[in-house]
Amino acid sequence: MKTIHVFSVGAVVATLMLGGCSTMTPQEKDTAIGAAVGGAAGNVLTGGSAAGTIGGAAVGGIVGHETSKSKK
Repeated sequence: MKTIHVFSVGAVVATLMLGGCSTMTPQEKDTAIGAAVGGAAGNVLTGGSAAGTIGGAAVGGIVGHETSKSKK
């Protein structure tokens, strides 16, 4: 029963988060994707360190933002 509850909450949260992306500009989407990937990479590379995750998200966001600017 607990597994179903956790899955349901996760599905609702994912739906709400994805709905918020519909009005984002391409540059905002690229920045968000970069931050998410950077945060995940920072987490893995530093063994779950909060500083590594935050640093990775910051660097990933900057890279995503700058990459989006060069697409124009």
